[in-house]
Amino acid sequence: MKKITKSDAEWREKLTDEQYDITRSKGTERAFTGQYWNHHETGEYSCICCEAPLFTSDDKYDSGCGWPSFFSAPNSELIEESPDISHGMVRTEIMCSQCGAHLGHVFPDGPAPTGIRYCVNSASLSFKDKEKHGKEE
Repeated sequence: MKKITKSDAEWREKLTDEQYDITRSKGTERAFTGQYWNHHETGEYSCICCEAPLFTSDDKYDSGCGWPSFFSAPNSELIEESPDISHGMVRTEIMCSQCGAHLGHVFPDGPAPTGIRYCVNSASLSFKDKEKHGKEE
């Protein structure tokens, strides 16, 4: 897998302020505010920074947490995990393995069959709608 590296200036040029804050500075959008938390279209969710295909609508579910949640990552080699002890919590951060973008966190409280909940910031994702012939939203 090819790693994607860009300068800070290149990332700032490509991303909105919110996307940059979340993906490059490990920010978090407020719950129930992101574009995809209550999104029910059929398609694929990709990294906003490098377009790596990360999740599908088949693996998305409503966890009630206010962020897009997925019980599986079909391309798990594209997701890296790292311990996160920020904000007085112990969590596992998830990042895009191609470009290092912060996506969110993974928790062991998801539904069957995996018991996993990938809790992802909407601003770290783009979406390609299968019903609209691959058109991005």
